[in-house]
Amino acid sequence: MGQLALLYLFLKAYVLVSIPIDKNDNRRHVHVFPRLKGARGKNSVAKVWIESNGEKNVEIHDSILSTKENELLVKIIEDNWDYINAQITKSFDGEKTTPKEISINNK
Repeated sequence: MGQLALLYLFLKAYVLVSIPIDKNDNRRHVHVFPRLKGARGKNSVAKVWIESNGEKNVEIHDSILSTKENELLVKIIEDNWDYINAQITKSFDGEKTTPKEISINNK
């Protein structure tokens, strides 16, 4: 599993994760897990598609987050799309990913 980024929505922290077995899915996506006291939560709170037919297209697929949190999540992923997409490629290729802290103001 490749941890891609630590992101903050309001005061809550989440981790974006790529799962290598998803390599053959028809759309690239990230799973969003809560960060709990330095560890990643066990259950995903959202799944976000980041492309369609190889083109940037960020869409919430499944989420238990609020509408406002989903909007911020999409904005953050769109603003950091190149980085996130490159990290997914590394994860799928079995390479170590390099997570970074991202937020609404950090590109």
